[in-house]
Amino acid sequence: MKELKYLNKYFLKYKGRLLLGVFITIIATAFKLVVPMKVGDSVTAVKQYLNGQITDIAIVKHELLINILLLLGAALLSALFTFMMRQTFIVVSRYVEYDLKNEIFQHYEKLSLGFYKQNRTGDLMNRISEDVSKVRMYVGPALMYSITTVTLFIVVVSYMFYKAPTLTLYAIAPLPILSLAIYKLSVLINQRTTIVQQYLSKLTTFTQESFSGIAVIKAYGIEPRTNANFEELAEGSKVKNIDLAKVQALFFPLMMLLIGVSNILVIYIGGTRYISGEIAEFGTIVEFLIYVNMLTWPVAVVGWVTSMVQQAEASQKRINEFLKTEPSIQNLVEVSTPVQGNIEFNNLTFTYPDTGITALKDVSFTVKPGETLAIVGNTGSGKSTILELIGRLYDVEEGMLTIDETPIRNLNLEDLRHSIGYVPQDAFLFSDSLRNNIRFGKEDASEEEVIEAAKNAAVHKNIIGFTNGYDTILGERGITLSGGQKQRVSIARAIIKDPKILLFDDCLSAVDTETEEEILQNLSKISKEKTTIIVSHRISSAKNATKIIVLNEGKIIQQGSHNELVNAEGYYKELYAKQLLEKEM
Repeated sequence: MKELKYLNKYFLKYKGRLLLGVFITIIATAFKLVVPMKVGDSVTAVKQYLNGQITDIAIVKHELLINILLLLGAALLSALFTFMMRQTFIVVSRYVEYDLKNEIFQHYEKLSLGFYKQNRTGDLMNRISEDVSKVRMYVGPALMYSITTVTLFIVVVSYMFYKAPTLTLYAIAPLPILSLAIYKLSVLINQRTTIVQQYLSKLTTFTQESFSGIAVIKAYGIEPRTNANFEELAEGSKVKNIDLAKVQALFFPLMMLLIGVSNILVIYIGGTRYISGEIAEFGTIVEFLIYVNMLTWPVAVVGWVTSMVQQAEASQKRINEFLKTEPSIQNLVEVSTPVQGNIEFNNLTFTYPDTGITALKDVSFTVKPGETLAIVGNTGSGKSTILELIGRLYDVEEGMLTIDETPIRNLNLEDLRHSIGYVPQDAFLFSDSLRNNIRFGKEDASEEEVIEAAKNAAVHKNIIGFTNGYDTILGERGITLSGGQKQRVSIARAIIKDPKILLFDDCLSAVDTETEEEILQNLSKISKEKTTIIVSHRISSAKNATKIIVLNEGKIIQQGSHNELVNAEGYYKELYAKQLLEKEM
């Protein structure tokens, strides 16, 4: 259970509630103990009347009536305290589930891009949902039944020893065998549970990717192949679950067998000792039979609890793997460091740590507040990498990147990212209203600010054309909108934030030239005091920039203004002539 030690901090957090639960459990168990005692007393009273030891039937009836009332009272009180016990432990388990899910999600948010490139979304989802649910069963039901079992054993077995020591030893003799069997089976359960959870992660990942890419699957007509792949995974998952179920299925038959043996021993040994006079009251045998059967559920629960603990151990191990992963990007500065937007790359070379690809080679340039830098170049030339480094999605290892003459690592990470409005190449929208998607950039934005941002992004007319306007709910990843509309909503989201730095990563590729021109004119007004960087394949998006740099295989091969580059031989002039010809055609 070494992996489950991670949860000890939550037990300490809720120790008050847990101690109350233990106290309630003891009270509930004490009342349970009254039932067999009064049944035994009643049987003894009847036996004494039949043997002639008591001659007055009224005395027997009175004693039986008292015992019945005590039985009913004890049963009701035991039920009440059992209900309170369940409320205490199960509620604590839900609190722990809530805390653990929040901790995992917050940790996911801190982890760097490299982590998400190496791990699949389905697996991440499975660990925060299915694995946490398995852990909750350990914190709640498993803990509750363990405490109930221990309390019941201590109270019941102690009383049984007090009444008839020898008979008690015979009654509990099968339990060590049960303990050994549970230990052996637990090892198998742990191993097979880990495999089952791994298969569940694979299934979750496959289905999540299939649903996200359903348009591609339909377009290529590969539904049968996709279904066959799913069936193969599902078959593997089924086989592993059956393997686990086979081991778990051994628990209850084994326990019932051993409890049955205990009953036989109680009847035989108890009957023999009663006949020989070593046990004075016949009701003691009946009492012991009830006690042994009362222990049936707790003994059976030992197997179930062990299974839950083993599954929780396997799940917590998977959770701990991610919780122990340290983000490669750390906030090294706790004090606030306001950002103005003076960006400088100085002989910067960058290699992606996960792929080993060198994206930038000895890159140097400066962009000041109020200036606009355009970056053009072939696919894979390193354009997007520059934007990722400015947002500190990766750390610079060779060369220098400074903002306001301060190395980027020496800036407060939250201040840095709050000062940036970023529009990615692949616009991502949430399954929410258009209004809330724009407000994602500024949560407390007024309706007027939302509309103004939409107008500046040239998407307002499209939005009011929808039946529900700004209340239109988008499909997953913004599938309701066209590519150009998604890009413009993303631009509105960045504008409304009113950041010091605006980063546009080829975010006008899906809009027509007239709309592009309208957006660029609006941006030129908005970004007068901001640092703006535009990555684009279109000369039309770059021509009005203060400075343009041309990248090729990670190196700057040209830089200057639009007029300077058009009049110089090279990549930019060729691209301009090519796009001009395409426009005329």
